[in-house]
Amino acid sequence: MQSIRVELGERSYPIHIGSGILDHASLYAPHLEAGRAAIVTNTVVAPLYLERLLAALGAAGIQTLEIVVPDGEQAKDWRTLDKVLDALLAARCDRQTPVIALGGGVVGDLAGFAAAVYQRGVPFVQVPTTLLAQVDSSVGGKTGINHPRGKNMIGAFHQPLAVISDVAALATLPPRELRAGIAEVIKHGFALDDGLTAWL
Repeated sequence: MQSIRVELGERSYPIHIGSGILDHASLYAPHLEAGRAAIVTNTVVAPLYLERLLAALGAAGIQTLEIVVPDGEQAKDWRTLDKVLDALLAARCDRQTPVIALGGGVVGDLAGFAAAVYQRGVPFVQVPTTLLAQVDSSVGGKTGINHPRGKNMIGAFHQPLAVISDVAALATLPPRELRAGIAEVIKHGFALDDGLTAWL
């Protein structure tokens, strides 16, 4: 496993990258002092990874609330956000209850925005399961939902406490999703690596 740190002063956070680390309870424990957490995932990711995450959190003595939303970009809307917030309220989650986003960019954006607005902001952990989310949307605190007049028009910057990127999850990606992530990696390379640009 490799860990890097996003330096943002008091809002700095680690990004843990490795294979099989989704199961490492020690990566979650420092951020779950309240003894409970709410997991937001979707109908595609839940059958693949939810039980593993629940086992890791259970090993750390964490009680969980699981919120499973529909898959796809269409789920990143007010209706699904309301479902997430209603579940948090029904379970009496307080301001110390972290929200864990388990999934790709849609789940991360939706869960992160819910964490940003629930009780004026609660802790948030990203567990991205797509390459695009691992290299882009899970980092930087960008959260939000879509509006009929435009994509990502409603949102907030809400930095996570940590990002846990298990690269083994990429083995379950459809080829199209993997290509989208690789394209983002190449784009970042062109934009940020002078050596790559000079080589071309």
